[in-house]
Amino acid sequence: MRFKFLSLSFFLSLSLTASIFITTFTVAPSLALAISASDISVNIGPQNPNPNESTTITLSSFAANLDSVLITWSVDGSVASAGIGKKSFSLQAGSAGSQKRVTVKISMPDGEINKTITIRPSVMTLLWEATDSYIPPFYKGKALLSEGSEVKIVAMPEVKVGTTMANPKNMTYSWKKDFNPDQQASGYAKNFYIYTTDFLENSSTVSVVAQTIDQKFASESSITTSSINPKITFYRRDFSLGTLWDQALSNGHQIMGDDTIIAVPYYISPKEIRTPSLVFRWYINESPVKAKSYFKNIMPLKVEDGMSGKAELRLDIENTEKIYQTASHKIDVQF
Repeated sequence: MRFKFLSLSFFLSLSLTASIFITTFTVAPSLALAISASDISVNIGPQNPNPNESTTITLSSFAANLDSVLITWSVDGSVASAGIGKKSFSLQAGSAGSQKRVTVKISMPDGEINKTITIRPSVMTLLWEATDSYIPPFYKGKALLSEGSEVKIVAMPEVKVGTTMANPKNMTYSWKKDFNPDQQASGYAKNFYIYTTDFLENSSTVSVVAQTIDQKFASESSITTSSINPKITFYRRDFSLGTLWDQALSNGHQIMGDDTIIAVPYYISPKEIRTPSLVFRWYINESPVKAKSYFKNIMPLKVEDGMSGKAELRLDIENTEKIYQTASHKIDVQF
């Protein structure tokens, strides 16, 4: 039997031919992919508008050039705006409980893309309360926030589903404080938010989005709260009429015989001012004077017969648990 030996040049020729064929096949151009509706993003601002609020819808895409195509906007079936590169559209939301259906038609080279957006305006009311801020009995005003105060914010959404109002207790709530989501405070039926004011920041912004279980209806709102320094006001206690709340004491208050001064530390926390964490320091002409009553905010004064003159009465209050929460007040008294 005879064997034929092929030359080395023949194998090199075959190898080179195969290599050229494979390379040519690899770089063959591929078909361009068509743009779909999912490639175009829709942004609504605000996301959950209030009734009659101006709302702007904006289109964006990383996969398509929207600046060179015809975009047509329609509201409830009627064309409202159209143009080349018309990527944004503004309209006024309707009344509470109404809805407007916005349809946008994007005329791409390989076909039309349609997207539908439903605008459902709703109302959200946020109420805040300083839960541990001190105010005197029968005070008609609202307790304000001070550094270290506990704040409770209650959300009251008014979302209309068809002809009925959604029950706020059957909604989910997403809370943010200073634009940071608070996952622990968010969830089903969590329509309130509690936090403590920070001594480093005198204001905080809290926002919430309330949604129905099916996520078809939503409402949102935000509120900014500010803290102030506690203040002390002096009042006189009359033996017959009690504390005279209608007239705060000022410089020049005349003390005759026995007199009792009531100090009211407005907006200090906690609201139980007899707690040991609040230290009351009374001074007369810079000399410490110890309150003789169980109530630390009461200072009895007595003028001895034949004495007259002027003295400075001062009270300093310090919260030993919240080192940045202090208050001070002083007046000159005549006797």
